[in-house]
Amino acid sequence: MTIVTAEAPPAPAIGAEPRVRSAVPVLRTVLATLATAVAVFLLATFATFALGAASGSNPAAVALGEVATQADVDRLNHQFGLDRPFLVRYLDWIAGAVTGQLGTSWFTGIPVADSIAQAFPVSLSIAAGATIIALVGGFAGGVLAAVTRGGVVDRLITLLSTVAATVPAFVAAIGLILLFAYAIPLFPVAGYTPPDKGVGAWLLCLVLPSAALSLDAGADIARQLRTSLVGTLGENFIVGARVHGLGPARIVVRHALPIASGPALSTLGVHAPRLVGGAVITEVIFGMPGLGQLANRSALQGDVPVVQGVLLVTIAVIVAVGAVLNVVISRAGGTERSAA
Repeated sequence: MTIVTAEAPPAPAIGAEPRVRSAVPVLRTVLATLATAVAVFLLATFATFALGAASGSNPAAVALGEVATQADVDRLNHQFGLDRPFLVRYLDWIAGAVTGQLGTSWFTGIPVADSIAQAFPVSLSIAAGATIIALVGGFAGGVLAAVTRGGVVDRLITLLSTVAATVPAFVAAIGLILLFAYAIPLFPVAGYTPPDKGVGAWLLCLVLPSAALSLDAGADIARQLRTSLVGTLGENFIVGARVHGLGPARIVVRHALPIASGPALSTLGVHAPRLVGGAVITEVIFGMPGLGQLANRSALQGDVPVVQGVLLVTIAVIVAVGAVLNVVISRAGGTERSAA
């Protein structure tokens, strides 16, 4: 009975007023996060577009060849819109991006949005798989290390996390291929199977690239969660929960973990750009036709619209993930205050 009284939330005074009061900080956090996300998105896209404009790429000269006259080059540049002022081109580009119009490839004539739509599911699958593996592995390792602090399991997890954090993704990818594709042939060496061709084959082709990409993030999450969870388990309210007879599993999962998970989620936010950027190398090693392959091929050709489109989509994904994590972390902070 005492336990129920200790866990019961305070009774609301009148009607829905407490709910309205608690919703105000959440709404304020969401609006502040959205404002920050929009500002970061505009600054990042402006820098990306400026770098593309400053690259000095002249698609008209490349497309028409050495026999082209200056009049022909000027005509094609006008057709591409390259003779307009920089700010006008940026505003047109960002306005078109909002409606899904990212321009056309200078060399293939294929709309950039169509090329990205074909490659995006591949990169999204790899990044999502790496995030899930990093979260599950990092949280499991961090919790086990914290609850067995100073023991063999704690030392083993700390050692594995240190090793995993120092291994580059491409080295881990090669090692996983040698181990699980040749020595123990459980997964395919390379290639990508869309989910509509078979969910099982799709999952199998994602395991190795996602695992290779997740090692760094998973190791940092485990170490950060262990540190914060050890500190939280020493707080007075945790001691009080033990005195009231709550079980160890309930104390960790219900009371300590929601508070200690904030720094670990912040670590995931730091690793989000690395997960997306690291997918470029991972896609090359595993021969997967994702955004990394598309950006790499287009950059070598000097196809600026495609590169800018890929970077814009990447920036949008990173900003969206960061905004969601900010809201989640702010709610975890609210839990900490209420629990304290």
